[in-house]
Amino acid sequence: MTIRDDHALAADLATEAGQRLLRVRERLGYDDPAALRAEGDRSSHLFLMESLSRLRPSDSVLSEEATREERLDPRRLSAERVWIIDPLDGTREFSEQTPEGQGRSDWAVHVALWERGRLTAGAVALPAQGRTLTTADPPKPPAYDGKGRFRIAVSRSRPPEFVQKLAYLVGADLVPIGSAGAKISAVLTGEAEAYVHAGGQYEWDSAAPVAVALAAGVHASRIDGSELTYNQADPSLPDILVSLPELATSLLAGIRDLHR
Repeated sequence: MTIRDDHALAADLATEAGQRLLRVRERLGYDDPAALRAEGDRSSHLFLMESLSRLRPSDSVLSEEATREERLDPRRLSAERVWIIDPLDGTREFSEQTPEGQGRSDWAVHVALWERGRLTAGAVALPAQGRTLTTADPPKPPAYDGKGRFRIAVSRSRPPEFVQKLAYLVGADLVPIGSAGAKISAVLTGEAEAYVHAGGQYEWDSAAPVAVALAAGVHASRIDGSELTYNQADPSLPDILVSLPELATSLLAGIRDLHR
């Protein structure tokens, strides 16, 4: 088993799970969004869990769709290798159509590997966009030239009030995007320059996109600048800042000013 194998495995599993989700959406359609969400969550979770059990039988797994008892299993905390997965990040977006009648594309599948205190591999599949971002071949985000306004990706349904104030303070525009994975991916692909969130999240919401962001040389931290930590007893990870490195200092300073 090599590190390269883990990179490739994360990418392969995320991509295949995403393809399966596209087929679920095509098969069920949008007439019953609740049923579509439930089947998407269930089928992707089962595929990823079965695959990891077969291909990495000695590793632990933390999944959004795991039972409470599975999440609290103390063996995960003493494991050296833990896969942190979100089988369907953006379940709501997965079950919705655009005004033009097309399925939304701002949802994702997350597969990340945590080893001995840090994220070492990860992939974010964006199935409806036809791409997977991976630590095997990290994207190269465009540099910010410091001219003009930049863009901060935010929740399309509940952007935190403080982020609206932050955007005014630092001279940025807000770009509503669906899932956390889609928002962080937007920073990596040049559709936004930053993502700021403080409305509550969990480890599976950010582990895979943060792994890819760090591999790509992008800044990722808590909004107070402290390190993002994973495989904790409490998987809550309530806030995050991901940005092009050129913007991190000014964004962190603006957040500090707003919280005084």
